[in-house]
Amino acid sequence: MGHDVKNDVSADIAASRQGGSLVPHRLFALIAMLWVGSQLTIGYAVAPVLFASLDHMSAGAIAAQVFRIEGMIGLVSGVVLLMLANVFVKRGEIGYRRLRWLLVGMLLCVVVGYYALQPFMNAMRMNAAQAGIDIAHSAYASRFGMLHGISSLFYLIESLLGAWLVWLLPSARGVRR
Repeated sequence: MGHDVKNDVSADIAASRQGGSLVPHRLFALIAMLWVGSQLTIGYAVAPVLFASLDHMSAGAIAAQVFRIEGMIGLVSGVVLLMLANVFVKRGEIGYRRLRWLLVGMLLCVVVGYYALQPFMNAMRMNAAQAGIDIAHSAYASRFGMLHGISSLFYLIESLLGAWLVWLLPSARGVRR
C-alpha cells in the first residue's frame, strides 16, 4: 500500500516538473464517482427502500425531494466535469474526448428528467394530495404513470452512461498528452 502512495507522489512530482499536475485529473475522477455513486445509491437503493417501508404518498413525497437534490448534484457535477474535460482536451489529453459526449448525454438526462418531467409530476402529486387521495387513485394516475415511466427511462440511461463514464476514466498515469 505504501508503495502505491509513493508511486502516486512520484507521478505527481513528475507531472509537476512537466508543467502539469495530476490533481485536476483526480478531482475529475472524484467528482464523477461521487455523482454516479450518489445517483446509483438514490435510484436503486434509497427509493425502493422508501416505497417498501412507507405508504406510497409519504414515500413519493420523500423520493421527490431526494431526486430533486440528486438533480442539483447532477447539474452542478455535470457542468464542472464538462468544463474540466474541455480544458483537458484543449491541452491535448485525448483520454477525455469521448468522456465529454458521455457527460453531455448525462446532462441531457438530468435536464429532461429533473427539470422538465419532475415539475409536472410534482404538480400532479400535489393536486392529488390536496384532494386527499394517492396519485395512483387520482384522475392524474395515467398521465403520472406515463411521465414516471419516461422519467425512469431517462434515469436508467443516465445511470448506464454514468457507469460507462466511470469505467472509461483515464488513470492518472494513463493520461496521454
